[in-house]
Amino acid sequence: MRRAFINGKIYMNSGQFAEAVLVEDGVITAVGRTSEIELIAGDAERVDLEGRTMLPGFNDSHCHFYSVGVSLTSLMMLGCTSIAQCIEEGRRFIERNQVAPGRLISGRGWNQDYFTDENRMLDRHDLDKISTEHPIVVRRACGHVASCNSLALERAGITTDTPVPDGGEIRRDAQGNLSGILTENAIALLDCLEEPPTDEEMERTLRAAMAYAASHGITSVHTNDVKNDNAERMLSLWNRLTERGESTVRAYHQCCFTNIEGLRSFIDAGYKTGQGSDMNRIGPIKLFIDGSLGARTAVTRQPYADDPRTTGVLCLTQAQLDELVRTAHESGFQVATHAIGDGGIDMVLKSYEQVIGQGPNTLRHAIIHCQITDMPLLERFKRSDITAQVQPIFLHYDMQIVEDRVGHDLAMTSYAFNTMDELGIHVAYGTDSPVEDLHTINNLHCAVNRQNLKRQPAEGFNPAECVTLEQAIDNYTIGSAYASFDEDKKGRIQPGYLADFCVLDRDIFAIDTSEIMDVRVDMTILGGRTVYTRA
Repeated sequence: MRRAFINGKIYMNSGQFAEAVLVEDGVITAVGRTSEIELIAGDAERVDLEGRTMLPGFNDSHCHFYSVGVSLTSLMMLGCTSIAQCIEEGRRFIERNQVAPGRLISGRGWNQDYFTDENRMLDRHDLDKISTEHPIVVRRACGHVASCNSLALERAGITTDTPVPDGGEIRRDAQGNLSGILTENAIALLDCLEEPPTDEEMERTLRAAMAYAASHGITSVHTNDVKNDNAERMLSLWNRLTERGESTVRAYHQCCFTNIEGLRSFIDAGYKTGQGSDMNRIGPIKLFIDGSLGARTAVTRQPYADDPRTTGVLCLTQAQLDELVRTAHESGFQVATHAIGDGGIDMVLKSYEQVIGQGPNTLRHAIIHCQITDMPLLERFKRSDITAQVQPIFLHYDMQIVEDRVGHDLAMTSYAFNTMDELGIHVAYGTDSPVEDLHTINNLHCAVNRQNLKRQPAEGFNPAECVTLEQAIDNYTIGSAYASFDEDKKGRIQPGYLADFCVLDRDIFAIDTSEIMDVRVDMTILGGRTVYTRA
């Protein structure tokens, strides 16, 4: 298939643009002026961009892509501003979907910091008001806290005598009774409530996520779908859609293992970073060291400023983390570890520094999130060449709470996106969707303007850490490509690279940065094939 995209403004590099691009068999063969491409295009299909701006396809460096599909058909409380609204949303969901009594209702998205009636987490008594005939489990927006109703606790066999898993909490109320709130590793106690979907249901779920991603100009994702207990089935799902030519996004799998036995079994099964094709490939081993800032489960070096009783919830000890990292590293696996608090980041850096030593970080080990930092931590990123896989969209919510959680001084050195760029740290942008929306343009807005999605504060939160539009786009394309060893074939519009593009409805480089959020994706192209056109 040969296609010529002509009459556009095609972003090649900062300050460098072309007008047209020629594609053959999914790869870019020429870039230049429209007149130049027309001379060599021959019988290629012409796609007239009509002056619109083309960017490389966005590459989300960390999300939970299958869960994005699940969220599209689940109970979503994202945006609820009160406990009462969460209850009403749950009732409407049951009625709208005619959920049979006894069927599990699962969802996510609530955030107690948005509640205007009571500033507390949802508990079992709240969810019992939705239904006592359905087990209900709804995760906080961050995914690190789950609230369940009384029937869910009963069905899961969770009582006051249930042993608390290491690295988790089964919370109780002031009277010592179960609150229905579980955090971190304890959430796995609720897994028994899930009814395994059929293969057909899983395919529909994944296709829904792919369609949604394409509508936001996304052509590649680094996705944490593969986990301890589902590796074979999840990889088989992706393989089926890839082999049938039905995938409309390239996947780099962050494979999550929380215990050494599961990791060794995965390694012994013959998996390795880089295994697969340009469409579907094994990526790093994904680890967790802590939770989230909003839930106060991110691990900090000092007690939380607004709750001195805690420094977060540690998911692994330093010894356990060291063993997992060393085992993966010695087997040739890249490692990408979730770390949000400065204490958690410090622990992960220690583990990486041990295996990297004085040599280069050839496996490109990374830290995902990297939110609460100071300059010494960032300098260690640079010294060991650790990739930072960050989510600017988190500023939408976190700018409201970060000073309360960690104090002013540490808040001003956190979410330090511009400092990361100036230090020369490899930075890759993503969304952690469905924790936040997969919305690429909103993500750019947060990086460039450091404002929430209501364009506040007007001057931006700690504006010294704003990045340029070009840097944000590069971090979201070639930066993410670097994190998957693809920077020589993905993330730029130049000959020899994969023909993955998105076309915008206006010139994002010519508008005021305050208008970035108004930009829309008109078209998404994967391997030269159009996979999305805005109606």
